[in-house]
Amino acid sequence: MKNKVLIYFFAVFTLAFSCTEEPQSEVKMISAEEMQSRLELEDIQLVDVRTPEEHKEGFIEQSQNIDFRSSTFDEDIAKLDKTKPVIVYCKSGTRSSKCSKELKEKGFVKIYDLEGGFEKWKFGGNPIETYQ
Repeated sequence: MKNKVLIYFFAVFTLAFSCTEEPQSEVKMISAEEMQSRLELEDIQLVDVRTPEEHKEGFIEQSQNIDFRSSTFDEDIAKLDKTKPVIVYCKSGTRSSKCSKELKEKGFVKIYDLEGGFEKWKFGGNPIETYQ
């Protein structure tokens, strides 16, 4: 009887501490300065969710343009690695906020949203790229 009780408690203990929850994704607002640091230190997926027309007017180096309003948005986002950090930005922060919520729902683990978007980045004197 004593052995059965010990085995029972051991089984309960093992089950209680071996079950792990899926990591909860979280959206974090980051400043331009913090974004620059993260781009230098981490393998980041930088996503510009503005329209292609807006992207052509100027963009942040290393970014890929995935239009939030595009009919192919879900397909395009599905090509990203959910386990790698993602930074999203738009013109001022509205679309990127909505996009961040969708990324969270789709199971992305680390999601960062550039505070103030491209406008704040540009007017802060940070470098931008344009098509030649």
